[in-house]
Amino acid sequence: MRIGRGLHRVWMYVRSAPGTYIWLALLFGTTIALHHMSPEFEEEFLRQRSTNIHELSNNPVRVLISSAMWIDGGYWLPYVVLYSLFHAQAERWLGTVRWLAVCVAAHVLATLISEGALLWGIRHGMAPESAVNTLDIGVSYALAGVVAVLTYRIRAPWRYPYGMVVLVVYGVPLVTGRTFTDLGHFTAVLIGLGCYPLVRGRPRPRNPKETAAALRG
Repeated sequence: MRIGRGLHRVWMYVRSAPGTYIWLALLFGTTIALHHMSPEFEEEFLRQRSTNIHELSNNPVRVLISSAMWIDGGYWLPYVVLYSLFHAQAERWLGTVRWLAVCVAAHVLATLISEGALLWGIRHGMAPESAVNTLDIGVSYALAGVVAVLTYRIRAPWRYPYGMVVLVVYGVPLVTGRTFTDLGHFTAVLIGLGCYPLVRGRPRPRNPKETAAALRG
């Protein structure tokens, strides 16, 4: 009986964030497909779906969409946790359309800005010419944007420590690594924070103390 109630709660949670779990289902299918490819074929296959400078110059819309359908590294289960903690919460709060708007803005703008910075580096001799074909796929920019926009889901003053942690987690790699993907992630966070107009009119921010008290009973 308890198992049945637990499964029902899980199902209701999934139903409350359809976009999140449809996306996860697509990622599951593409991850399975990757595991059936040879390493050589996989690299070329993903390169053609990558948002690198070469592909963005020739097929920008196609690769911006296709790059968000593949996971870099091929491990799906960690994304189930991350999507359930962040994407599902944001979709339930904002609604599917606004949540998707945050995802698209973070994914597209962070990609264009980071690849633009890489192109600048190539033209000024700071990166090799071969970097135009760098493999750049994955869903992490959209995730970073959603993690950031959830700052507004938390009531002040608790939202400020959360926001600072997000900035530190994504800012430190930018300072220490200074890769174009580090720039992309930090840019996505700033875009997520800039999506404040989309949160207006949504349910009031949560108070962590009230939530904890409700869980205790």
